[in-house]
Amino acid sequence: MIVAFCLYKYFPFGGLQRDFLRIASTVAERGHTVRVYVQSWQGERPTGFEIIVVPVSARTNHGRNAQYYHWVSAHLGQHPADRVVGFNKMPGLDVYYAADVCYAEKVAREKGFFYRLMPRYRHFAAFERAVFRQGAATKLLMLTDKQIADFRKHYATEPERFFILPPGIYPDRKYSNQPADARARYRSKNHIDSQQYLVLQVGSDFSRKGVDRSIEAVAALPAELRSRVTLYIVGQDKPGRFAQLAKRLGVGANVHFFAGRNDVSELMAAADLLLHPAYQEAAGIVLLEAITAGLPVITSAVCGYAHYISEAGCGEVIAEPWQQSALNGALSKALCNKALRDAWADNARHYADTQDLYSLPEKAADIIIGDLHG
Repeated sequence: MIVAFCLYKYFPFGGLQRDFLRIASTVAERGHTVRVYVQSWQGERPTGFEIIVVPVSARTNHGRNAQYYHWVSAHLGQHPADRVVGFNKMPGLDVYYAADVCYAEKVAREKGFFYRLMPRYRHFAAFERAVFRQGAATKLLMLTDKQIADFRKHYATEPERFFILPPGIYPDRKYSNQPADARARYRSKNHIDSQQYLVLQVGSDFSRKGVDRSIEAVAALPAELRSRVTLYIVGQDKPGRFAQLAKRLGVGANVHFFAGRNDVSELMAAADLLLHPAYQEAAGIVLLEAITAGLPVITSAVCGYAHYISEAGCGEVIAEPWQQSALNGALSKALCNKALRDAWADNARHYADTQDLYSLPEKAADIIIGDLHG
């Protein structure tokens, strides 16, 4: 059977993109043909995928997305697929993988009247409504209960259309797949000595992920402690204004930016702590990657996966409404208390050994292919 996957942009280091690749690969491994429609593709192209780069030329994101949708619809009319699976919201999907928050809820909370008059709003609202409206046939693959509550609030979506997926962590992230001397080996490789604290933040879209909050927390540390802290920020984004913020706060030498790296599992083995104080995050797969790596976490409560940190007892969740002082205090406390970090790390490893944090691609493929046969 032919399964068409719709994804605006593919690059190797995004959480949504990694999930797409694993799900599509699992479908292909089960003997089905995978066709992928993208506006752009960065990185290695998997063998066996038919990747179609859709020509778009509009100046705005919403304009390009509309062009993409119309082009793909026309192509599918000429070259039908048995199932159309979307990783971005658009009309005509059989299955939608919901890695983002409810746009209608975000607008209701954050935007004013005049925003709703803009073409951008009309586009994104219409595309979301097409997926979630009552009476639509699209099956909805969800990551958290919070997402479901928001979508049902705005669209009265039928509950039977929602399918909650377990997480899908790459096996190479797990602590037990690292060498026994991983911490010392990878700290040496990255020139981090035994007296330094390595704090890690991983994720593209620095504004949304709260990189400014992490930098401010490092800057707020007592001087002697701050001098021993190195903050690695890894993700696909432009670091300019965040590097300027670090410099302005006197921690420019402490903060290092990297484009997406292939050695995140090594960095997690080397680090003392993961920071993820996001402003908005539907799930936050990096939180679970840290758990499986045995790496303590400090995160914001808005993250859909923040509850895993609380359940595992492997870090601290900063409650809403947000207070920067709470993050500052949590970071200082954790760095000053090795016994606390060790307990968090032990708890994380136990949770990684006893919970299903790995089967998302298989469960997603079951639903997609099961529907094909049904």
